[in-house]
This record gives sequence, structure tokens and C-alpha cells, in this order.
Amino acid sequence: MPMLLPHPHQHFLKGLLRAPFRCYHFIFHSSTHLGSGIPCAQPFNSLGLHCTKWMLLSNGLKRKLCVQTTLKDHTEGLSDKEQRFVDKLYSGLIQGQRACLAEAITLVESTHSRKKELAQVLLQKVLLYHREQEQSNRGKPLAFRVGLSGPPGAGKSTFIEYFGKMLTERGHKLSVLAVDPSSCTSGGSLLGDKTRMTELSRDMNAYIRPSPTRGTLGGVTRTTNEVILLCEGAGYDIILIETVGVGQSEFAVADMVDMFVLLLPPAGGDELQGIKRGIIEMADLVAVTKSDGDLIVPARRIQAEYVSALKLLRKRSQVWKPKVIRISARSGEGISEMWDKMKDFQNLMLASGELTAKRRKQQKVWMWNLIQESVLEHFRTHPTVREQIPLLEQKVLTGALSPGLAADFLLKAFKSGDY
Repeated sequence: MPMLLPHPHQHFLKGLLRAPFRCYHFIFHSSTHLGSGIPCAQPFNSLGLHCTKWMLLSNGLKRKLCVQTTLKDHTEGLSDKEQRFVDKLYSGLIQGQRACLAEAITLVESTHSRKKELAQVLLQKVLLYHREQEQSNRGKPLAFRVGLSGPPGAGKSTFIEYFGKMLTERGHKLSVLAVDPSSCTSGGSLLGDKTRMTELSRDMNAYIRPSPTRGTLGGVTRTTNEVILLCEGAGYDIILIETVGVGQSEFAVADMVDMFVLLLPPAGGDELQGIKRGIIEMADLVAVTKSDGDLIVPARRIQAEYVSALKLLRKRSQVWKPKVIRISARSGEGISEMWDKMKDFQNLMLASGELTAKRRKQQKVWMWNLIQESVLEHFRTHPTVREQIPLLEQKVLTGALSPGLAADFLLKAFKSGDY
């Protein structure tokens, strides 16, 4: 045993497998010490586990994962400076300070490995605070999450400007998460939605945060779920997520919100186009925009066609039937009535329990999205795979190897790699 301790944990465990005894139990906690207090050269939290039970059998190593983690487990590895930084962000966030909210979102969106660890500590603290607040609210959600999607030019930003001002005048605190597409060539993003909301951006009861997609599909960003949690922790009771200009399949926001609203311009296609769009099936409310002036007649026609199209779609809720309305952000027609329908939706879904079930399902989707992202990142950075990627890419480019065979080869190299 003393000879194995100075080595990293991978060699330590392999050495134990060659031990003559038949069965033994070890418990390693997420600190730089083993269970008996003996220091180890490399902390076991590098495995990404907070409490792991290892059972050594003659035929191999069996691992049981204990998910009983506490906030103390997350903060053990922080330096004093990092702990003060996280505490400052947390205290400022729950007090509603916009600067701390902005800095917290920047931290969460960072791709730096150490900052991602700090972000998880902050999110865990905010999540505990969020649960306490929900319990004091008799288990009801603290905020109403609304996703807004639509094709480019549908008037999403113009609608949010008018709609947001109406909500803040009624005493609500509004957070707008505006997602902009990133360029496929330069990687940059205009983030111009905030410039189109001049009045709302000056409102102290509204917070607008533009974010780039950075290649994430589905019309949202990689960290939209985390940002929603931070905004709710800062006291915003209505969260609007404006997605990128979408087509027929970009509706990932539906797995993050309570209500999914689709905005369509009067020239949004015929009835058949409405039926075949996958995004229509996810909508809880369809709003035909720009229903004013010369566009009133085409807006009414589109409204009738989509009412007919929605009748052919499968029912997703037992208590709510998707509605199709006409609105105008220029004249304000229909927007107050639209908010009334949104409140009716929230009340019905809360009373039936469907909203609670929906949020629980979304938590699971969120977890699996993070797992997929982490697994892919681990795969790409694995030493064996990283060495083979350039060679296999060259073979695929020259036609010597098909993409499918190259992928199979990488997966086999990953499975047989020395962990």
C-alpha cells in the first residue's frame, strides 16, 4: 500500500486489482485525502465524483456511485479568493443587483475549465436559495418562463419592446434573454436585439441579456437553462427567451419554458405549410404579428388557416388547447388580450399539475444535455482519440476511408484507451 500511494489514482486502483485479497471496500471523498486521512498525490474529485465506493472483486472493479453531495463538497477545492468571489456574486445576485447578475451570467457562459467549476458552485448555491423561496411560496413556481420563436422578420424584438413595457408598468420584473446566431465563418455575433429595444433597455425593472449561440443548435445557447435560474434568483418573475430566427425544427426552447409562443408574420405560408412545420406542434400560443394597416386582411386569413391546421395536430395537454390570435406591436392591438391568455394558460397548468410535471421533465432533459456535452468533450480530449483525429480526418478527405469507418475506429480507440 505505501508503494502505491505516491502514484496517481489510476495506477493506485490498477495496483489494487493485482492484490491477492478477494474483497475489500474503500470510500474516497472529494478531497485530497483518502478515507483514513492518508494524503494522496492527486485528488479523487478529478474523476468528477463527490462520493465513490470502490469494491474490489477477483474478476474486476465494481463502482457504486453515491449521489449524496452537499454544498460543502463543491466548495472544498476553492481558494479563499475564489470563495470570496463566489460569495460576492451570490449575495449581490439574490439582492437583485444587475451588475452581479451580468457577471454571474458571464461566468456561467465561460468555457474556461476553472471558471466552469466556479460557475457550478454558484449555481448550486442559487439553486438551494431558489428551492427555499419556492417552498415559502407554497411550492408554486417563482417565475413564469415564456419562450418566443418565429422566423426572421416576424417582429419578435418589436413585440418584446411593447409587451415588456406593459408588464413592467403592471409591477412585474422582466428578464429578456435574446439569443443571436453566431457566424459560421467568423464565429462572431451581432447581438443587436438590445439596440432594437431602446425604451425597455432603459427600464430598471427589465433586464436584457443578448447571447450568441456559439454553434448550438435549436435556437438557444448552451447555457440558457443556467441563465434562467440566475435570473429567477435575482428576483425576476417573468423570463422571456427570444430565440434566433427559426425555421421548422429549431424548438429546443420548448424544453426550457412553461409556455412556448410562436410569432408568425402575415405572409407565413399556406395551411399545408403550417401543418408540416414541426415547430407548430410545440406551440401553446400562435400570434400573427403586424396585424395593422394593409396587413389586417392577410393576417385574418393566416389566423383562420392556422386555426384549421392546429385541429389536425395531436393534443399535448388535457387542460389547454393552443390558440391563434392577431396582434400589432405598433398599435398595441391584441397584446393585452394575449397576456390574459398567457395567464389563463399558467393558472390552468398549475391547477392541473401539468406545469409541475413539465418542469420535472425539463430538469431531466437539462441533465442529459449536460451529460452529452461532457461525454463528447471527454471523447474529443482523450489522448488516444486526440492523436488519431488528424490522421483519420486526412484519410476521410482523401477518400481512403469513409466517415462511418473513421467514426467506428475512433470509438474503438476510445474504448480500448488506457484510462
